[in-house]
Amino acid sequence: MLSKWPIRVKLLVGLGLLVLLVAILSGSGLYTTYAYRGLVKSLSWRVSELPVAAELGRQVGELRIMLSELYGLRVASFPNADGGTPLQVRMIRDQFRAQLDETEETLANYRRQLERKVEAASHMADTEPEWETVHQIEAALARMHQANREHDWTLDAVSIGRLDTELANLQRLTADLPSHLHAKLGGFADEVRGQYRTLIVGTWITSISAALVFALFVQLSYRWIILPLRVLIEGSRKVASGQFGYRIHLDTRDEMSELAEALNDMTARFEAIRDDLDRQVQERTKQVVRSEQLASVGFLAAGVAHEINNPLAAIAMCAESLESRIVELLDPSPATGNADSDDPASQQRAIINNYLRTIQHEAFRCKEITAKLLDFSRIGPVQRQDTELGELVQGVIEMLSHLGKYQRKKMQFVPAAPVFAPVNPQEIKQVVLNLLINALDSLDEEGLVRIGLEPRHGMAELTVADNGCGMDALVLKHLFEPFFTRSRAGQGTGLGLSISYRIVADHGGEIEAQSAGPGQGSTFRVRLPLTATSQPMHAQLQAA
Repeated sequence: MLSKWPIRVKLLVGLGLLVLLVAILSGSGLYTTYAYRGLVKSLSWRVSELPVAAELGRQVGELRIMLSELYGLRVASFPNADGGTPLQVRMIRDQFRAQLDETEETLANYRRQLERKVEAASHMADTEPEWETVHQIEAALARMHQANREHDWTLDAVSIGRLDTELANLQRLTADLPSHLHAKLGGFADEVRGQYRTLIVGTWITSISAALVFALFVQLSYRWIILPLRVLIEGSRKVASGQFGYRIHLDTRDEMSELAEALNDMTARFEAIRDDLDRQVQERTKQVVRSEQLASVGFLAAGVAHEINNPLAAIAMCAESLESRIVELLDPSPATGNADSDDPASQQRAIINNYLRTIQHEAFRCKEITAKLLDFSRIGPVQRQDTELGELVQGVIEMLSHLGKYQRKKMQFVPAAPVFAPVNPQEIKQVVLNLLINALDSLDEEGLVRIGLEPRHGMAELTVADNGCGMDALVLKHLFEPFFTRSRAGQGTGLGLSISYRIVADHGGEIEAQSAGPGQGSTFRVRLPLTATSQPMHAQLQAA
């Protein structure tokens, strides 16, 4: 089902898979980076508390040392002669007050750091225990300030003892500040262990998901794009190598399938065109071979005709001379009068005259055959003129209608509009005569020959159709070859259609024969170019 989507949808699906892959990898990488960043930031923030806490503890320790010194001088804590505090005690007291102020400043700095860490969102940013300790330290410092405001506390052992107790409590509280951080660092190891295990598992899951998405993308790309392209390329190469019967088959029903169908249609059309061209080449080759045969036979006929004409002329001349001399030799004497027809000499004379006339007749007949051979071999330009073909055909029909052997056979010709063509009238008459004689010889008694003449597609088309004996495929194949004849009467030289073929070809036309088979008649079509000036007239007549 998915393979039948349009290719643009397939490309969008592939693009979506790539975006998903990038999103998975980017998301896992960003999450890991930000987790690492938060860890480092939390550590840096909390570790920065250690120096301040240590400084705070040091300052509280110095306060206790100062207080201890004051406690040691309590034996000399009587007023001077003027009733004032001893100088050494005042100095330690002032140092104690200054150190107390520094301790408060350090505590304020520690407080500001805690306030900044509230923004962090991790276990390390939990500062509630530190705030509680800070509040206790602030309360202790407030009580110490209250006691420090008394001017004579340095000489009072009770006040010094109370301050020492406060300092001891304050030292304990300052010592608790790093302990809170140490406790958090101890618990932070467990938290970080759980986090990095989660990150490892998440990284493996995202990596496997990305690998699966990438594998799916590769598989779909291969099935939807690469494999159809490979089939198209292989099919194109086979067609290019000459296998025009090969067809490309794709079941994707997308643009690739449409391209394959277009290539198949193009190959089928090319194959049909190639077959048609091969057929035309074969036909033209046969015509060329036939023309070459006609040219060869024509060359041979020219030589044979010239060689035979001279002996035939001598035979005819000798026969004519013998006839005149024999008449003189065998003619009866004038004194005797006309010879009797029963006279043996007269009978011999008649027989000799008949033989001599037969010799002359056959010699002239042979000369006619050689003349045909010469006409067949003649090449070169002929004089042509615009001729109305209907009148020409009608004249040949009238000439044949007077022959006795064709009187019982019918010829039907109904001329249409006048058809003019630039032809040699004598040669075209010979073509029409040969076609009509062949058609009439193929007919039985009461047979019919139909002659048609009309302009068609810029050509004058002459049709001679008969209902005679017809022709088979072998006769059609050799019909226009020289000396090939299948005359029913057993006569003919086999040159008539060869000469007709050459004449029509010389006029720029064509001649063809058709027959459904023996006993089913034959049809000859001759096409000759029309006169250029008569073509518009024929078009007007057809339109009318």
